[in-house]
Amino acid sequence: MKKAVRIFWRIFIGGFAAVILLVVMANFGVFGKMPSLAELENPSILQASEVYAADGTLMGKYYTERGNRSNVKYRDISKHVIDALVSTEDERFNKHSGIDFKSTLRAIFTLGRQGGGSTITQQLAKALLDQGSRNKAWRVIEKMKEWIIAIKLERNFTKEEILTLYLNAVPFGDNIYGIRNAARTFFQKEADRLNVEEAAVLVGMLKANYTYNPRRNPVQAKERRNVVLNQMVTNGRLDAKLAEKLKAEPIKLNYRKLDENTGYAPYFREILKTEIKEALKDVKKPNGGTYNIYNDGLKIYTTINPRMQEYAEEGLAIQMTLLQKGINARSDMKTGSIWKGHENIFEKAMKESDRWKNMSEDGFTDKEIKASFNVKVPMKIFAWNAKREKDSIMTPLDSIKYHLQLEQADFMAMDPITGEVRAWVGGINFKTFKNDHVNLRTKRQVGSTIKPLLYTQAMEERGFTPETECDNVAQFFPGSGWVPSGRRCGGGQLAMADALAYSKNCATAYIMKQVGPQQFADFLSRINIPTKVQPYPSIALGTCDLSLYEMLWGYTIFAGRGFSTKPYCISRIEDRNGNVIKRFDYSVNRKEAISEVTAYTMARMMQGTVDKGTAKGMRIRVGAAEMGGKTGTTDDNADAWFIGYTPQLLAGSWVGFEYNFMRNQGDGSTISRPITEFFFRKVLADKSLGYERDAKFVRPAEMENDMMSADIIISDSDPLPGAEGDDMGVGNEEDYNQYNNNDSIGPESKPVEEDNGNRNKKDTVTKEPAKKEEDNSKPIGSPVDPPKKKKGLLKRIFGGN
Repeated sequence: MKKAVRIFWRIFIGGFAAVILLVVMANFGVFGKMPSLAELENPSILQASEVYAADGTLMGKYYTERGNRSNVKYRDISKHVIDALVSTEDERFNKHSGIDFKSTLRAIFTLGRQGGGSTITQQLAKALLDQGSRNKAWRVIEKMKEWIIAIKLERNFTKEEILTLYLNAVPFGDNIYGIRNAARTFFQKEADRLNVEEAAVLVGMLKANYTYNPRRNPVQAKERRNVVLNQMVTNGRLDAKLAEKLKAEPIKLNYRKLDENTGYAPYFREILKTEIKEALKDVKKPNGGTYNIYNDGLKIYTTINPRMQEYAEEGLAIQMTLLQKGINARSDMKTGSIWKGHENIFEKAMKESDRWKNMSEDGFTDKEIKASFNVKVPMKIFAWNAKREKDSIMTPLDSIKYHLQLEQADFMAMDPITGEVRAWVGGINFKTFKNDHVNLRTKRQVGSTIKPLLYTQAMEERGFTPETECDNVAQFFPGSGWVPSGRRCGGGQLAMADALAYSKNCATAYIMKQVGPQQFADFLSRINIPTKVQPYPSIALGTCDLSLYEMLWGYTIFAGRGFSTKPYCISRIEDRNGNVIKRFDYSVNRKEAISEVTAYTMARMMQGTVDKGTAKGMRIRVGAAEMGGKTGTTDDNADAWFIGYTPQLLAGSWVGFEYNFMRNQGDGSTISRPITEFFFRKVLADKSLGYERDAKFVRPAEMENDMMSADIIISDSDPLPGAEGDDMGVGNEEDYNQYNNNDSIGPESKPVEEDNGNRNKKDTVTKEPAKKEEDNSKPIGSPVDPPKKKKGLLKRIFGGN
């Protein structure tokens, strides 16, 4: 008997010592690195970065598959969620210190048939450690590590903080993490607005988020929801009669998952990624690492104005819907003759498609893959309607042709003084067409929109004035042999102001002769246009390729009083804890390029275009006291442009096809100008935006006593006899008002989440937060006082802090 007792005690003591040894080894990282207290206070759970507009509207997110989460504070979580969670997952949560030994022993003796033994704190530890091995022996080691972290969490965080961390970390299926994203995705509301039954649905999913996903398995999800409601009744957190009523109700979902196509300005957000990475390349984390826009929970505050973004998208959609009807009626489009000699485009498009890639990976031969492109299949294709798509049955090859025949467009608006970008539309539909046409790398011939920059140099360096007479005849350039073409040069001479208003090519070539091709190319560089333009005489008419981004940058010198101002779109970037890690100052982007006198003179002279020239009447239609602008059209109408500005706002648009040979049905005045005109008309009519109709360009002090010749010229309402401009369409006045009697299909952008028709809940971001006095509160944002440190018998094992 004594021998048996000795054996028992040896086994017991040996086993206990072994457990203690394993615990100590786990604590010191023998079985894998254990997070420090500092790391627990700032958990490295993957967290989506969020992009905000200037008014605080959430525009969208950047995230990886496991990083689609947005942290929320305890005070912003519905009480029903807390009650449901504690009642279902951890009834004694407020009584234990991280490990519930009663539940643990029950789970061991019943083999888990009556529920698991893990507390909420242990489940949080598991999430923080990213554990869950299927190897039973290793899972025992993981459990010990979770116990250690759970006790550390309990000793250093309040219960409310633990619940907050837990609800920000857990998965809800469909690659959705955190209670805030779950509430937004399944019910289109913020986490603090969830009612009892909605909270029960989401908490019920935590047991098995695929099985109890209400979108996939509504019956099982309802059963699980009712289990949660019963648990709330059992724990005294819900009235039994109310629970019975709720259990009879079906689950009412409002499911809409956020993806890259959801939210405001999707083209802009895609380009913004590059800007963010560039801005943060030299910014280090406290631990010395680099920031990751997909995982580090950054908050990027931009200069985009959501209402202006909507106006831009709406104007583009209205105009492009109208234009596409004409494109579809063209005989070369109907018969397919447009593609004659360009069949290689289809080969390229097929090989770049997902269909080709997927079939190739599955082992199909090139011949078999090509054959599949001629088999009709059901598919969704782009369409100009509110949803931007429609169902169709066609071959994949016909789908390629169909989408290539859709005319493209872009638009950008900015503050010409500060450089803040207010609206950015990179194409007609981001979901279908990913190519952004606004950004610096996407360039097209700019046509006559280059002319104001040439005229500026002539005025600045060659002494030209608005009244300077220019030869309106063909100009021959020795050495290049280039002679500009233009409809009805007409001979004789034109005042420079009229040459610009009516966009006369021959008069412009005359000015280029006086300035010089090399000198003009150098001037474009001096006003900070990034692309190096080659010094050919033809660049006077815009044969160079530039982006809309660059053109607006160049045009800032007019309303910007002689300063070239680089467009910028980020005001500041914060880390997940609200610390500003990068602030942007527009003043460093401003560079004096021309005199204020020249800038003012050009601004007044360019009003001729929108008063009597190639964009006749536009200023009056939008309701601006003063305005400048310029149309642009390239050979065979391949590219159509319009750029316009008031003293407070600069905007421009481009229209064309992906392939130049397809040609537009009109010029910059008739097909591009209406987009920008719609935008200005809406913005100037919207008093909430603060743009003044009666704003005027600031006259330089040294010109106060001068008679402004440009003012006299633009006031002349009589056009040149029979002289439509080289960028002006032939037609009547009513041809310019293309928005009358056209129904809008609405903008592409939509709020990230909606709640009963209200705009999404906004964070306050327009003002820099006041500096806080130093305190000891935890960074996860719990509103309660700092927790008192808990002491325990295991303190010497787990460390002093």
